[in-house]
Order: sequence, then structure tokens, then C-alpha cells
Amino acid sequence: MAKEKVVYVCKECGQESPKWIGRCPSCGQWNTYVEQVIRKESASIRILPEGLDNGLENRKPRNLREIETKDLPRIDLRDAELNRVLGGGLVPGSLVLLGGEPGIGKSTLILQTVMNLRHLRVLYVSGEESAQQLKLRADRLQPKEDIHDAGESQECLIVCETSLEHIFTHVKNTQPQLLIIDSIQTISTETVESSPGSLSQVRECAALLLKFAKTQNVPVILIGHITKEGTLAGPKVLEHIVDTVLQFEGDQHYLYRILRSIKNRFGSTSELGIYEMRSDGLRQVSNPSELLLSESHEGLSGVAVSSAIEGVRPFLIETQALVSTAAYGNPQRSAIGFDIRRLNMLLAVLEKRVGFKLMQKDVFLNIAGGLKVSDPAIDLSVIAAVLSSNIDTGIEPDVCMAGEVGLSGEIRPIARIEQRIAEAEKLGFKRMLLPKGNMQGLDKKHFKIELVPVRKVEEALRELFG
Repeated sequence: MAKEKVVYVCKECGQESPKWIGRCPSCGQWNTYVEQVIRKESASIRILPEGLDNGLENRKPRNLREIETKDLPRIDLRDAELNRVLGGGLVPGSLVLLGGEPGIGKSTLILQTVMNLRHLRVLYVSGEESAQQLKLRADRLQPKEDIHDAGESQECLIVCETSLEHIFTHVKNTQPQLLIIDSIQTISTETVESSPGSLSQVRECAALLLKFAKTQNVPVILIGHITKEGTLAGPKVLEHIVDTVLQFEGDQHYLYRILRSIKNRFGSTSELGIYEMRSDGLRQVSNPSELLLSESHEGLSGVAVSSAIEGVRPFLIETQALVSTAAYGNPQRSAIGFDIRRLNMLLAVLEKRVGFKLMQKDVFLNIAGGLKVSDPAIDLSVIAAVLSSNIDTGIEPDVCMAGEVGLSGEIRPIARIEQRIAEAEKLGFKRMLLPKGNMQGLDKKHFKIELVPVRKVEEALRELFG
């Protein structure tokens, strides 16, 4: 019998300890250490099955100047939203982790994408659903165009398996060009004596799949679970192992889903994709501005439209605010889709620099459409919506705005103002408030929309409410 060693590993940061301790000295979290058994021959789990190692052990260190680089063509997933979030397509040999809440549509998104890849041989490994369940879903998601196009035949192989050793056997026999694992928490390897989904199983399986992806130059997509706190389940080291981490967000009671890139070694992490959930699958939303704006808010107070940018995409969002007298002694401050600390800062600016007293009033803020926006250019619309609700006076529906608010009450310049103006003009807005500092070098002749430069918050409020 091989000797076994017991260590305790922090599931948040991966720090190891010979004994259990309550507080992790590395990340500072409490009660995160779990027991892990390490077998002495565990070094063998680092070796892929024969025929899948690609001679990695025979490679020698080379000088950086001697390494040749070449531009590998990205794999077109035939999904404009997914391609943009990934940075232009799927990189060969990359390991992608897709996470989201239960029932949000992770498997639907991947299966729908796989069915459109008729130029690739795909191996879909399901550890949670049977082949019949996948077939029923595929029939529901079947694209309308004929799948028997000339020169293109769909080649999606389905296997229901939870053993990593058996999965590698199927990989060796089928030689796929894309591997899907649904989900990583159900996969286990025989070299680790613990149940599937445990810290050690998830870490070792992910490490082996990473080695396979890099040596065989085959992209691997992992589907992961989400904890009740909203983070990816499993050890934190799982996010460090993979190349790209995608988060699929949205409320199950609403139609729209948002795909975000949390980590991406091959592209930007500020991109997002928007989908609409339908009975026949997920539909790409190419123009999110029309989606995020309601039909009409004429005569309604507490609503302001702002031009925001996420990644390279400009879109208009609706900022909704409600200000009411505090029913109890302690006023409430609540924000959905917006940083609550920044909201408190903007309320302090509104009270100190403009003179509106909000200390004894409740303030509620909501970004329509379920978006989480971090662009500072929506500061001006937040202040406008709060003041509109406070005085119960609506803002004209053909006015939008963009600008960052400083602590001294000034409207600071923002980036990529031309794209914001063009998006507002495309949707039919007649007037736009923007920082005065952005007017330098801006050619007004290219735009038909009326541009109103403002330097301070007082000037912007005077333009809106007279």
C-alpha cells in the first residue's frame, strides 16, 4: 500500500497547511480549509495517457530569441456575441471555463453553438444529462436552415461519461477538434481518492485537461457550477488554470442573458454579449440600445438616459431613481447594477455642491435591463435621475447625457465621445449633454444632434430643469 499524506488546502486561494487552521494567512478568509489526501505516487497523474502527451517530456528549454511565433487563426464559432467576448473567436489549444447559475442557459448556449459548427468535429461529454435529453434539446434548438448543406455535415459526437480516463480514451479514438466538458464538477479521476466535485478532483482534472489542450492544440470548453455567493464553484486555483473565464448572467424571470468575460488571456475583459432567451434557444441581440430603452418615459420622473460603453460597444441605458421620505429614522441607500459606494459619493456631491438636502430621504437606483455598469460616464444621468425623482419633474424623452462627475462638482471629460454621440443620434435623440472638455477637436458638422456642453453639475441641471 502506498503511503498517504493529509494536508489542508484553502479552497479560496489554494494555500496549503499541514494542519487545519480557522483563518487563511494568505487570503484572510475564515473556515476555508478542507482536508485533502495526497498519495505518494500522485506524480503519475500529471502524465496523459499514451498517445496524448505529444512528446512534451522531450522538449528542451530554448532561448526566447529562438522561439518562432505564428498567428494561429481563431475558430469562428458563428456567434457574433460569443466571438466578441472571446476576443475574436476561440483560440486553438485554449481552455475556457463557462459559469452561471443553474438553469440560466449554459448548456443551451454551448449546444446551440456546437450545432452550428458543421466544419468541426466536436466531442460533447455530458456528466449530468443523458444522450436522450441532449437529443431532445437539440431538436428544440435545431436551426431553421437545412443541416445538410453541400460540403458541410454536422459532426457532433455525444458521450455520457464521468471518468477522465475513459474520456481520454474516447478522445484518442475520435480525435475531436473541440472538446466540451459538461460539467467539470461531475468529472473524476481514479488517481485521486475523493468524490467528484471536491477540491482535489476539480483541480487535478482541470490540470490534466489543460495539459491535453496545450499539447494537442485542441480547445476545451468547461462548464462550471456557481455557488450561492455567485462565484464559480471549486477551488480558486481553477480560475488561474484556465485561459478564459466567462460568466453567464441574468434573471430567470427575465428574457435577457448577459455573457461577460472575467478573465481572458487572448482578449479584453470589458466585452459583453447580450442574448434573448426564447423557446427555440438563445437569440443574439445585435442592437442592445433598443432593448435597454423602454417604449416611452414621457411624463415620468426619475428616469434619465445615458450613453455608456462596455468594451468596444456603445449603447444607451436607462437609469431609474426613486427618492422618498424615509419612513424610519435611518434612510436607505440601494442600487441595482451600480456601485453603491459611488452612489453615496454622487449623493454627497449633489448635497454639498448643488444644495439639495437628501439626508432624510430614501434613495433607490436601478439600471434597467439587468445590466451591471461600471462606466463612470453614467454619473451625470444618475444625478439627473435622482434630482428628477426628488422634485417629481420628468426629463424630456429626447434628451440623453454622458459625463463623469468629480468631487468638486465638475463634469469631467470621457473617452470615445464620438461613438456615444453617434449611438444617440442613431436612436433619434435630439439633444445630448456632454462635458465641455470633450468639445475640443470635436467636429459638430458630422452630427445632426444638438450638443450641449456643460462644465459643472449646476449647469447640467439648469439645462434639464430650467
